[in-house]
Amino acid sequence: MARIKLKEDHELSEATLAAAISIEAGGGDTSTLRGLANRQDMFDAYFGFYFPARQGKTVSATLIELVRLRIARHNDCFT
Repeated sequence: MARIKLKEDHELSEATLAAAISIEAGGGDTSTLRGLANRQDMFDAYFGFYFPARQGKTVSATLIELVRLRIARHNDCFT
């Protein structure tokens, strides 16, 4: 089974390290963030869209929720 190396603090960019520290301070898990940081270029591009979208800055919160519900319905997920 393939394993993705999770980057240590000293291997992260300043912005990624700041995000990791913030997530960990709130009790969150940084495994996904540390794994995605293996491709910093893709990480930056993805989160350049994702975070503003989730904050309702590029896509409204209402639209995000409607899309989430539609995806759940297509996957027969009713929880």
